[in-house]
Amino acid sequence: MEEPVRISPTEAREKTKEGSALLVCAYDDKNKFEANHLEGAIALSDFRARLASMPTDQEIIFYCA
Repeated sequence: MEEPVRISPTEAREKTKEGSALLVCAYDDKNKFEANHLEGAIALSDFRARLASMPTDQEIIFYCA
């Protein structure tokens, strides 16, 4: 298992916009997600719901504010 790699906000935005990465806001609480989500991000609960059907080659970027 690889160690997580930190990337810049600019790189995260570029990867999300081009579709090569999925941006996940790492909050379970709906209010925290709504207060801190970035454009294009999905909630952690949505990520968990999609996990079984997600492609294994897509990069996943987790963040918290």
